[in-house]
Amino acid sequence: MGVKIFRPRSPGRRNSSGYDFSEITKSTPERSLVEPLRRKAARNNTGMVTVRHKGGGHKRRYRLVDFKRIKLDVPATVAAIEYDPNRTCRIALIVYTDGVKSYILAPIGLKVGDQVVSSVNADIKPGNTLPLKAIPTGTTIHNIEMRPGKGGQMVRGAGVAATLIAKLGKYCQVRLPSGEVRQVLAECKASIGQVGNTDNENIKIGKAGRNRWKGKRPAVRGMAMNPIDHPLGGGEGVGKGHHPVTPWGQPCKGYKTRMNKRTDSMIVKRRNQK
Repeated sequence: MGVKIFRPRSPGRRNSSGYDFSEITKSTPERSLVEPLRRKAARNNTGMVTVRHKGGGHKRRYRLVDFKRIKLDVPATVAAIEYDPNRTCRIALIVYTDGVKSYILAPIGLKVGDQVVSSVNADIKPGNTLPLKAIPTGTTIHNIEMRPGKGGQMVRGAGVAATLIAKLGKYCQVRLPSGEVRQVLAECKASIGQVGNTDNENIKIGKAGRNRWKGKRPAVRGMAMNPIDHPLGGGEGVGKGHHPVTPWGQPCKGYKTRMNKRTDSMIVKRRNQK
């Protein structure tokens, strides 16, 4: 796993880099574990654009990744490490002893031929899944559930990892990659290790076309628009003293929008708290 620097044979290749895919061992996905992914171009059921700057992109199929790991106490062998176009990390194809195949997120150190298992008594090694109450304090974890049985929702991006820092009764305290410390029920599951593909943050796009392949459309600055299109639009030259807002007048770029008071008590320390 590493970064490949392209030779500047064209303006688009200059200052751009990509993956060398050295960790990939299988180029085609498992047919039983993929399903069609219909592109909606950021539009709702009436055809109106509901999310700006999205649309197009390369055709892809969705890989059915097992975030729940509900097959308990059944060992599985890693058959391949594959590329997933729907996420920044790599995925591992595992085959259980009863013949069932599944995809999981591939942590650092997981190789073809390794054994993984989801169990309360599993070893503390990359790829295994245990309840938080069975994981030693200080362990690096990922793919953390927020509710028991719902499946991992936190810490799933390339190169990220959380740390289990404390156990307090029926809750455990987890330090997330953002620096936030959050309480999670001890019954919730988490996978051991740090998510792989750590070089993802070092990739340089190099040209606008690569973002279009991802389905990202151009974003126009509000100050470059007309007054009818944006609160910051219009004026002769560059306007000063404007507070950053969305096209609908909502403050942004630092304005707190969290409105979930039900789970505020679960946050022990905010990510921007000093």
